[in-house]
Amino acid sequence: MEDIDAIVRTTQEFVRAEVLPIDDEHDGDVAAAGGDDLRVVLQAKAREAGILAPHGPVDCGGLGLSMQERAPVFEAAGYSIFGPMAINVNAPDEGNIHMLDHIASAGQRQRFLVPLVQGQVRSAFAMTEPAPGAGSDPSALATRATKVDGGWVISGRKHFITGADGAGFFIIMARTSGEPGSAGGATMFLAAADAPGLEVGRHLGTMDLGMIGGHCEVLLNEVFVPDHDVLGGVDEGFRYAQVRLGPARMTHVMRWTGAALRAHETAVRYVAEREAFGSRLADLGMVQQMVADNEIDLAATRALLLEACRALDAGGRASKETSIAKTFAAEALYRVVDRATQMCGGLGVTRDLPVAKIARELRPFRIYDGPSEVHRWSIAKRAVRAITAVQA
Repeated sequence: MEDIDAIVRTTQEFVRAEVLPIDDEHDGDVAAAGGDDLRVVLQAKAREAGILAPHGPVDCGGLGLSMQERAPVFEAAGYSIFGPMAINVNAPDEGNIHMLDHIASAGQRQRFLVPLVQGQVRSAFAMTEPAPGAGSDPSALATRATKVDGGWVISGRKHFITGADGAGFFIIMARTSGEPGSAGGATMFLAAADAPGLEVGRHLGTMDLGMIGGHCEVLLNEVFVPDHDVLGGVDEGFRYAQVRLGPARMTHVMRWTGAALRAHETAVRYVAEREAFGSRLADLGMVQQMVADNEIDLAATRALLLEACRALDAGGRASKETSIAKTFAAEALYRVVDRATQMCGGLGVTRDLPVAKIARELRPFRIYDGPSEVHRWSIAKRAVRAITAVQA
């Protein structure tokens, strides 16, 4: 683990020296800070430091870290809102790199994965659709791909596609058989951003501002994709997507743990220095309880995260473990930031401290990558199924 410790230290030093000042100057608004121009500059510096794409496969230019090894590195990057972008572990590129590494053909690796790992392009994962299409229930997928000579023609509407504006290519989920509501029948396709008929529309005006490329509407108007750009098997898109979903949820946890840690450390420094009612705030029992509860939530998040990562590294889908870790973390880390806001008093809701922007960025995590309610439903179904199977 000495090599991992060195990568973590280098990442921490890089983020604090090169990334945090820009992040704080622009209040975590990546577009205001320069968008892709900023990404290119920061990733060049990360490349020089030897920490670019730590999760990427070695043959494509990455460091090849396992899920467990990624955890402390991604947390170190997440200490800044811009940190994950700076070392090329930002969503959705990080999850797309993981999936392409496991599924892509040799030709697809060269044309799509290598440039993505090396930071030459960004990517987007186009599954979510406006109602009544696919969202938390992917079986509602309505975008249709029709077989033609030499490939497929895709038509449909997507929305909330993270990173779409400025992406070099898209991974598109489309229905190749069945009807909306069918459990199967989906296929993933690789399409260049300049493919005829692919149009990136408006940015949805979300509360979070740190995702490069925004969250956009995407129109697919008879987009042709050749057969050799089908990703995985036809009609097996939902199965192949599982390769991405569990790990991507856990890397979200890693990154947001870093952000919540910064909010917590900011608050602890504040209460250790601020005096009121004749003593330091840190000596007051109510404040001490908030500090302790934050420590507990951070420790529990890391423990559940590592349990899920061990299951993923062992080759399992780890559906239960990742759902539990994601649901707990999304709520626990927000509690950490909310307490930090309270401990900092009036300054906690200003731009003078980083706590407010972290709260703004972290709140959507309870919805992104599956709302907490959907994960609880899934966890409960598994528990009931397991008990009834034993009784039978």
